[in-house]
Amino acid sequence: MKRKRKFLKICALALSILLTVTVVSGCGQQQSEQGAKPSVKIGYINWQEDVAVTYLWQEILQKKGYQVELLNVDVAPLFVGLNKGDLDLFLDSWLPITQQAYWEKYKDKLDDYGSWYQGEAKIGLAVPKYVSIDSINQLNDQKSNFKGQIIGIDPGAGIMKTTDKALKDYNLSLNIVQGSEAAMLAALDKAYKDKKWIVITGWSPHWMFSKYDLKYLADPKNTFGSSEGLHVLANKEFTQKQPAISAMLKKFKLDDQQIGNLESLINQGLSPQDAAKKWIEDNKTIVDNWMK
Repeated sequence: MKRKRKFLKICALALSILLTVTVVSGCGQQQSEQGAKPSVKIGYINWQEDVAVTYLWQEILQKKGYQVELLNVDVAPLFVGLNKGDLDLFLDSWLPITQQAYWEKYKDKLDDYGSWYQGEAKIGLAVPKYVSIDSINQLNDQKSNFKGQIIGIDPGAGIMKTTDKALKDYNLSLNIVQGSEAAMLAALDKAYKDKKWIVITGWSPHWMFSKYDLKYLADPKNTFGSSEGLHVLANKEFTQKQPAISAMLKKFKLDDQQIGNLESLINQGLSPQDAAKKWIEDNKTIVDNWMK
């Protein structure tokens, strides 16, 4: 009987310890879950400046403890995802002209944090400076020199829609070649090396204007509009849930030299992640000001 009572006491003590450990462990797990920062989903397009600033903010937010997921999509599905809340942020919306149609359609569910680019954002048709025409309305006369083509990017991009409008406004008989930014840049590089004529869909800021001697064709009908801003857009619910991130992004500003340096790091062979890390190290004061 004594042995039995002793055994029961030992069992009761073991059970008590087990319950205590379980409760403490459960509380610790609950506290950990409560203290963890939520994930942030950023949509981006394969445009040089968009890739650069998206990976820059992924690095910044991860340093602050957030889990950041990047989703590479085309323009149309990006705005759909942003509208539905499947995406939280888009850091490179060209407004008020290039992506005006998307903004008008989805603005009720979106917040505009303003433009981060402190320069003249511009779109248009661009050619190497050795090309002897200066205006869009001269393209038809030199159609054969351009092989009847305007080299474009992805079909959903706002600049492609505007270029399609330019064909009608100027009654151009050239065809727009759809593809990607990478394909367009490859075609430009080859033509430029061979001193061949080429006309592309161009935009600033972009490192191609520092690598190649290019010029925009005059746009007397103003189809491509005046200069624009590069805006940060967010889903409205995200803004309400994440005021700290919203406050940081509203302070985010870069000038031509700063965005150019960031893009150059990528073009020199660094991955976007490593380029972001190096740029942050080299520009700590600028980044710290966004964090205040």
